[in-house]
Amino acid sequence: MKDFCFFREGRADNETMTHRVFHLLGTTSSFLRLPTCKISNRCSFRRQTKALSPKAPASSTSSPFPRLRKMQTMETTPNDQNSTENPTNDQAIPPPPPPTATQSLSKNAQKKLLKQQRFETKKAEKKAAAKEQKKREAERKRKEWEEKLESLDEEERSKLIESRRGLRKERMAKRSEEREGKIERLTRAKEHGQNIVIDLEFSHLMSPNEIHSLVQQIMYCYAVNGRSTSPGHLWLTGCNGEIESQLQRLPGFDKWIIEKENRSYIEALQAHKDNLVYLTADAETMLDELDPNKLYIVGGLVDRNRWKGITMKKANDQGIQTAKLPIGNYLKMSSSQVLTVNQVIEILLKFLETRDWKASFFQVIPQRKRFEADSEECEEVEEEENGEKDDQFERKKICIESPSHG
Repeated sequence: MKDFCFFREGRADNETMTHRVFHLLGTTSSFLRLPTCKISNRCSFRRQTKALSPKAPASSTSSPFPRLRKMQTMETTPNDQNSTENPTNDQAIPPPPPPTATQSLSKNAQKKLLKQQRFETKKAEKKAAAKEQKKREAERKRKEWEEKLESLDEEERSKLIESRRGLRKERMAKRSEEREGKIERLTRAKEHGQNIVIDLEFSHLMSPNEIHSLVQQIMYCYAVNGRSTSPGHLWLTGCNGEIESQLQRLPGFDKWIIEKENRSYIEALQAHKDNLVYLTADAETMLDELDPNKLYIVGGLVDRNRWKGITMKKANDQGIQTAKLPIGNYLKMSSSQVLTVNQVIEILLKFLETRDWKASFFQVIPQRKRFEADSEECEEVEEEENGEKDDQFERKKICIESPSHG
């Protein structure tokens, strides 16, 4: 009766009334109809409690008030979720999936990887387009040849075919002669040429794309050495693993006139350790001349400047000599003086031909790596050379034309 009198008074605030009703609901199993009373809520207490009539007994966790029902729902929902998310200890919790290779990379690394993938895709598309263009061009030439043969009579057709066969034989003979000359020069360089070593012991520091780039540079080095009038004798040391497998896939690699060593240069050339010179941009000694008794080592590393000073440290640890090319004496580089493997090899080969460092640098180092003043100087030198050639041509022309006037 005390509780009922409380509701009849109608002077209690909402908070006290809510706590009293909640107390009644929690202590009684059923709720009886209450007489009508005016309270400060928008609707009467009868409407609030109509849902809890004896026909539909209320559960102990529900409330006749909307705000209480909302609070109870908010309290029970997380518990239900926790009960579903946290299984019992008897059930094994599956481990989270391991992160993929892309997720483990940083954002910048992911951007670089996507950029490299797009570059490789475009490169493959360009290669396929060039192959298709070459195929169409060969088909066009074949059709033109057939149409030309059809327009001629029998005698002219046989003469044209014979002349074409003669040109093909001359071209094949010229190629064979060049090949024999190349083999002769490389064989002579093997005995008396300058020894140049490419150190391939850095494969564990490179990605597959960088290893592929290094293999392409080695192939270019061998081609330039074969065309050189004063070739050197190339060595490949530490040729193992992925580098060796990719080199073996190159056409004709087994026939290369080159030294291939699975061992490191320090083991394969132990008897010549005093004559080993590691070429590195971090060295203090400047290379003025190429000594034919020395063996010059070039680091076979494509690292995009990630491993700075690694070749210098390796040479110091092994106790061998170091030197650097005299680039700073002849030109200024727009960036670092680190060059690719094929650029270093080509500079050495050019110097063996010309014995001129400046000419070797300007012929090999691309203009984008040179300072603007040096580029302008190079252009002036080329203009002077072209001017001298024009003067010589004019003098020859005058000498040829002068007898005709007499």
